[in-house]
Amino acid sequence: MKNIKLNDGSSLLLDGMNGTLTFTDNANVEQTVALDGDIARNIGQLFDADGGAFFQRELEYIKARTYDVKYADLKARQIFPVSNEGGKGIDTITYRTYDQVGSAMIINAYADDLPRADIAGKETTIPVRSVAASYGYNLDEIQSSQLVGRSLDQRRANAARRAIEQTVNRVAMYGDTTSGLPGFFSNPNIPTGDVVNPGGGTEWVNKTADQIIFDITTLLSDIFEGTAMVEQASKLLLPPAQWSYIMSTPRATNSDTTIGEFIAMNSPYLNSKEDIVPLNECLAANNPLLAKDVMVAYDPSPDKLQLEIPVETEWMPVQQKNLEFTVPGRLRLGGLNIYYPLSIAFATGI
Repeated sequence: MKNIKLNDGSSLLLDGMNGTLTFTDNANVEQTVALDGDIARNIGQLFDADGGAFFQRELEYIKARTYDVKYADLKARQIFPVSNEGGKGIDTITYRTYDQVGSAMIINAYADDLPRADIAGKETTIPVRSVAASYGYNLDEIQSSQLVGRSLDQRRANAARRAIEQTVNRVAMYGDTTSGLPGFFSNPNIPTGDVVNPGGGTEWVNKTADQIIFDITTLLSDIFEGTAMVEQASKLLLPPAQWSYIMSTPRATNSDTTIGEFIAMNSPYLNSKEDIVPLNECLAANNPLLAKDVMVAYDPSPDKLQLEIPVETEWMPVQQKNLEFTVPGRLRLGGLNIYYPLSIAFATGI
């Protein structure tokens, strides 16, 4: 005889071919119903020593493998530093920014009105939200896999994991107004402007190599010079088409160096070609917040911006509902915090 406690507080009592389900109804009255013989037998077989061990072993294997799957098209984790500070249980993240105020002056020895220097600061608080998904298997699928020695379908767990990561990527790029989570392209404090139109249009396909180099150099130097050398961008994000163009187009007719290679070798801000990154979200057709394709220069240091994920994806214990067994998972997300917006600049119209 087996007495199985379910997640909703009800219990299954199984005795060979017979079974009963005991639960509390909406009127808070305990009810007991008899199960069909086939259903009772199948559930009993699933929870016997062999079947239960098979199911748990499969779930542990599947859970472990979901962390090995890579998603090249979801680049938020690659281009933004991730912070796991805070951990479980936090509902908000607060960070402080400070600025120095005041001045000094030349005084005489008897002065009693010395100017005061101090710091001024402000706090910014953002919420932390849960991002959740689940996957599951029904009783027939579990028993069929056990019978033929076949593993349970890994793709369902992968799909749940990807669904969570897609939400993380979307919020990191665009933010989420409803949840109050900040994002990269939704930040109103990042300097933005069109690239120069030399007469034939702003798009790079209509520009010479020198004009494209001028656009990139200007964007990078604007951050450096516009902040009195305080900020210095070291990464450049481009739409895929523009990235392909500068990485495959020669610097000049008789040159074996591409535009992208020339920039990487000669820029005082970039270190290598790997610092020029293609990003789908820089394409206006893919980004609901853009009217034109954009080029982005930024400093990827965690001192400048961070993708806040206090709790990485964790899979909960298996839950049973009727004849289905589901595995819920969740991640805790605080969006993309940008501490120094002037360390970033957008140039549109390329």
